[in-house]
Amino acid sequence: MVVAPIKTVNPEKILILGANGMLGHALRKVFPGALLRGHELDITDEEAVYACISDLAPEVVINAAAYTDVDGCEDHVGIASAVNGEGPGYIARACRDAGAVLVHYSTDYVFDGSRQAYVESDPPNPINAYGRSKLLGEQRIIQGMENYRIIRTSWLFGEHGKNFVDTLRDLSTRMDQVKVVHDQFGKPTYTVDLAEKTLDLILCDPGIYHITNDGSCSWFEFAESFIGNAVPCSSAEFPRKAVRPKYSVLNTTKTTPLRHWREALNDYLTGDMI
Repeated sequence: MVVAPIKTVNPEKILILGANGMLGHALRKVFPGALLRGHELDITDEEAVYACISDLAPEVVINAAAYTDVDGCEDHVGIASAVNGEGPGYIARACRDAGAVLVHYSTDYVFDGSRQAYVESDPPNPINAYGRSKLLGEQRIIQGMENYRIIRTSWLFGEHGKNFVDTLRDLSTRMDQVKVVHDQFGKPTYTVDLAEKTLDLILCDPGIYHITNDGSCSWFEFAESFIGNAVPCSSAEFPRKAVRPKYSVLNTTKTTPLRHWREALNDYLTGDMI
């Protein structure tokens, strides 16, 4: 069956899941009047998910709920698979039965980093538990419904949550030097820009989309743009529980890209937000 894109969006018929998170807060500003569900809805509870979507009868469900602790996923594989994998499948089937569009956020970590950049059609091959759980979520959605928008994004920063920018700014005030890896490359993405772009994506054809701010960099290059005492180090010098892909640059090929991350970062640092 061919699914036609929707032409208009009624904010009062949009349900945002994960509304209390970093991205969720940005979405709330873009979609004022939307229905909100945060921690009170356990997306790993299939019956609760189905009851929520059935009762509220939204036209669009935006799922920003996720287990995003990349290293923590290595210790809690079952929880990661439930939240990031099976939960989105429950949401997808409930959306299908309710006739709702599903917008779901995935990650650059579904790729293994063996290529310098990835487009939407490239085959995933995650190398850590977080990436595997998020890929499972993509697969469950595709199996469960047709009218979905899966948005892969990367390196999120924004208000109302733990993020790289705030963490390093804090460290830079307490340490003489802050070591940051120089051999992992990706695209920083501002939650405000991603949330605003989500409105456009709802009106696009179903499918998978790569949405990030424009411009790629290493974690070190990103860090030195907002703190003055960053020093480069290798991934081998800074081991983490979860292996990270060397390259996780997402290229946008199916829609217009967002503005450059440096411009977005400046808005974040100066408080010029929606």
